Amino acid sequence: MQRTPFYIKHLEAGAKMVDFAGWEMPIHYGSQLQEHHDVRTDAGMFDVSHMTILDLEGADAKPFLLKLLANNVDKLKESGKALYSCMLNEQGGVIDDLIVYYLTDTKYRIVVNAATREKDIAWMNEQLKPFNATLTFRSDLAMIAVQGPNARDKVLGMMPAHEVAIAEPLKHFYGAFINDWFIARTGYTGEDGFEMMFPATQAPKVWDALLAAGIKPIGLGARDTLRLEAGMNLYGLDMDETTSPLTSGLGWTIGWQPAERDFIGRKALEAEKAAGVQQRFVGLVLTGKGVLRSHMKVVCSQGEGETTSGTFSPTLKESIAFARIPAGTETECQVDIRGKLQSARIVKPNFVRFGKSVLDV
Repeated sequence: MQRTPFYIKHLEAGAKMVDFAGWEMPIHYGSQLQEHHDVRTDAGMFDVSHMTILDLEGADAKPFLLKLLANNVDKLKESGKALYSCMLNEQGGVIDDLIVYYLTDTKYRIVVNAATREKDIAWMNEQLKPFNATLTFRSDLAMIAVQGPNARDKVLGMMPAHEVAIAEPLKHFYGAFINDWFIARTGYTGEDGFEMMFPATQAPKVWDALLAAGIKPIGLGARDTLRLEAGMNLYGLDMDETTSPLTSGLGWTIGWQPAERDFIGRKALEAEKAAGVQQRFVGLVLTGKGVLRSHMKVVCSQGEGETTSGTFSPTLKESIAFARIPAGTETECQVDIRGKLQSARIVKPNFVRFGKSVLDV
């Protein structure tokens, strides 16, 4: 079992530790529900050091990413700008979803998922062979996310003035280097905040400083309810190598233009589109009894589908889910919960933003 540089700090904070993709990680520190509300109303910190940080450098770094990723890195013109993308196989299935930060035309930083690390690095290195660039796994770095309406103010309040001058002006989905740190205004909760990467040797000191600033530790349990409320997919549940972005609510991440860019999986996606996409990715709000979970059967007017992620939303106080259902289905469906069909409303797969419901927006 692998451990992050914050492991001892988790134990000191009273964490209940669990196995997550081969990592010993905190599921909660006493109350998953309270941790969820802490992030929605104040600020919380998440150890995300199990995520994989990769640096791509070389003359062919951009051409490589133009081939590798479904989204178009040529859109990135300003240093620090981030792009969310899927990395596809030839069949259009999602190998992983990731964030790539543009530093220069010959240097990028990429963050991929923990559970797919070995698969991702092997795939990327195989595709890299014809290109003049190198991929470096930054195992020397730790990563922590601070999220919530007060997250930025609390983090900026810890910084000296010359660092604040770099971090404070960052727009959403931008990052910047501050000495040997990389700080980005990104996250996985639907709240504002920062994700920070820094030398792993500094992790205990950073944790203590964040605690002293009134930022509470948050476990994987609340991270999952927060991301689901925010309409953010989880790899392995909401998409994988058997599903395409077009059936995973990620059509917006495909960079179709220019038409001559031949990214991996493009031909398969074009064929799927031309034939008519058979499924749609939606949000569900349960109006019947029970709690929505993953892999529940969904009965629709056009046939059957399945929930991919589901939970009770602490913010909305309703049961919510993502689901993959037949195209053409209208606004209502039923979900099989323990052998009984319960009614659900079909909505956009996005429930909460900045602490507020977006269901009827």
